[in-house]
Amino acid sequence: MLGNLTRRGFLACGVAAAAIPKLKIAAVELWQLEGEREAAAGANRQHQVQPLHIYAESRPKEYVEPSSPPLAKSRITSIYLKLRTDLGVESTYGPVDSEAAIVIDRQLKSFLIGKDPLAGETLWDQMHRSNRHSRGGAYMMAISAADNAIWDLRGQYFKTPVYRLLGGPTKPAIEAYCSTLGHSVQLDAVRRKAAEFKQMGFRNQKWFLAYGPGDGLAGLQRNVDLVRELRETVGDDTDLMFDAFMGWNLDYAIAWSKRVEQYRPRWIEEAFHADKIDSFSQLRKSTSIPVASGEHFYGRWQTHDYLKAGAISVVQADPEWCGGVSELAKICNISSVYDAQVIPHGHSLHAALHVVASQSPMTCPLVEYLFGKMQSYYHFEKYQLEPVKGHIELPDRAGFGIEFDEAKILKRSQLT
Repeated sequence: MLGNLTRRGFLACGVAAAAIPKLKIAAVELWQLEGEREAAAGANRQHQVQPLHIYAESRPKEYVEPSSPPLAKSRITSIYLKLRTDLGVESTYGPVDSEAAIVIDRQLKSFLIGKDPLAGETLWDQMHRSNRHSRGGAYMMAISAADNAIWDLRGQYFKTPVYRLLGGPTKPAIEAYCSTLGHSVQLDAVRRKAAEFKQMGFRNQKWFLAYGPGDGLAGLQRNVDLVRELRETVGDDTDLMFDAFMGWNLDYAIAWSKRVEQYRPRWIEEAFHADKIDSFSQLRKSTSIPVASGEHFYGRWQTHDYLKAGAISVVQADPEWCGGVSELAKICNISSVYDAQVIPHGHSLHAALHVVASQSPMTCPLVEYLFGKMQSYYHFEKYQLEPVKGHIELPDRAGFGIEFDEAKILKRSQLT
């Protein structure tokens, strides 16, 4: 006997389960939502160093944070993916990148209709095999959006959050690090904002370096000054991370690292283009500062190449781009073998939060919270994911729990 269930009863349950009609995707829809919000005009426009900045004509002018920027209305547009099934179960996921939406509409939509959304491994594998360009770029971004929407559909079907489908929560709340993209790197502004973020309860802050090889030794010194100023402002009990967004070369990165090691950065992120795996490996060997990258990794294969080469110690795969929840979970498994941490890039938050919640804190200790972007990114959603004292409580709604605040939607149109 299995508990109080006899073998005959167990087999009867199996027959009953087999008789349940299979779920099928009946419609794949892309909806564009439009609205407005008030924002400080000209604020939070600090540039970060980028690969193109090696050309003088492409380097932006020095950014000066306005002292009292006026409020102005700004237009907000977001695209969401909706899946409908023949049994009436529906899912919603987004916002979806516009380039991914094109691929979904023109190539993945016809493929997904009629498929069983509960057959997750089969669907992902088939989507990945369905196009010669699926290994990266916009096609992998489209697979990511579809995969995330399918995970939400499963959550709606089983009436449980996605992190429970992934194995259940390993912690009741997820610690977030404050990502300061757009905030001024003028030292007086840095002091104010860094102290403010610490007061809000963030134990980890990431700042974006504005200068690269094209700015010469003066730019290098300013990148060093930023690190020193931040350490002096927040003290030793706050971790500091830095992002160079592929804008450096190896010599520059080593020079910066040697001058800032004394300030103990938690990591230097994406110093080079993702293709330059040897540069990452050499940088990691040359400094005690942990090396991070991965937002532009497409799938477990590229991640594994980096880990085998000893190129990084922090993997920042983005579930909106790397293949969705399904692929990020596999990347976590591979990374744990190498004792590397997976701290997903925070382009979005829903999928990353649920994957991190289901993983060991040794592998996934944090999520990224893009402080400026998240003030408007989920504008149309009723339930905002917001850190309190640096932590985001796990939602208990089914799937990813995305519901719209209808009062904020001024226009809704279906994209075809």
